[in-house]
Amino acid sequence: MSPSAEAPAAVSRGGAAAERRRFLRIREPLPAWRAWVLGVIPILVLLAAWWAVTSGPTPEERVISPTILPSPVEVVRSFPSLWFDRALTRNLAVSFGRVIAGFAVALAFSFPLGVLMGSFTKVKAAFTPLTVFGAYLPIPTLVPLTLSLFGAAELQKVAFLALAFSIYLVPLFVAAVDAVSDTYLKTAYTLGATQPQAVRKVLLPIAWPEIFQAMRLGFGVGWSYILLAEMVDVGRGVGGIIITSQRRGPREHIYLVLVIIVAVAFVTDKVWERIGRWLFPYRETQR
Repeated sequence: MSPSAEAPAAVSRGGAAAERRRFLRIREPLPAWRAWVLGVIPILVLLAAWWAVTSGPTPEERVISPTILPSPVEVVRSFPSLWFDRALTRNLAVSFGRVIAGFAVALAFSFPLGVLMGSFTKVKAAFTPLTVFGAYLPIPTLVPLTLSLFGAAELQKVAFLALAFSIYLVPLFVAAVDAVSDTYLKTAYTLGATQPQAVRKVLLPIAWPEIFQAMRLGFGVGWSYILLAEMVDVGRGVGGIIITSQRRGPREHIYLVLVIIVAVAFVTDKVWERIGRWLFPYRETQR
C-alpha cells in the first residue's frame, strides 16, 4: 500500500480512537438525566431477555418453563393474590419489625464496643481477634447456632439479626473513630481535657457522620439477613411467603416479594439519607 493510501486509514483509526476516548472518560462528570438513561438501559435489556425466554402461549413453546421462571406479565398479574391472600402488608410489617429489633440490639452492643476499640488501643487489641473471626465467618452459619441456642421462636430471629448486624457494624464504627486525626486529641489535651472528655467531646462529635453512614449501610444489609432468618421456620414474614411459594406456588410471588424487598430497602435508605442531610448539612457543601 502506498504512503498516500495509508494516511487516510491512519486518520480514520485515529478518529475512531478519539471517539472512543470521548465516549469513555475516566471520572467523567455526568448530568443527572444522562445517568438515569444509562441506568435504565441495562434494566430494559434484562426485562427484554426475561420476556424473550418466557414468551409463548404454552409451556412447551417457552425457553424456560413457567414453573421455574414466570413471565413479567404473569408476575405482575399475581400481585392482587399476594396482597390479599398472602397478607403482604402484615408480613412485611413483621419482617420490618424484626429488622428494627435486631438492629437495635446490635447497636446497643456494637456502638459502645466500636467507640472503645477506636479510642483505646488496648481495648482494640483485646477484641480485634474476635472481629477478625467474625469478618471471615459466613453469616448463614449463624442460623444453626442461634437455632440451637434460642430455638425456632421469635427470639432466634432477633438474635440472629443482632449477631449479623454486630459483625458488620463493629469494624465500621472502629474505622470511623480511628479516622479522627490525632491533631484534635493533642489540642484537647493541651486545653486540659481528660480522657473521657476527649472521647465524648472530640472523637465522637467528629466521627458521628461516618458512624451514621455505617448505621445506614448496616440497616440496608439487614434486608438480606432477614430472609435467612425467616426461611428456617416458615411462618410470618416475607421469608415465609417465599418458602411457601416455592413449595406450593404460585412461583410468581417469589419474584414479586424480591422486588418489594428491594423497593422497601431503597425507600428506607432514602429516609436514612434525608436524616443524614438534616443532621450533617455541612457534608453536602463539602462535596
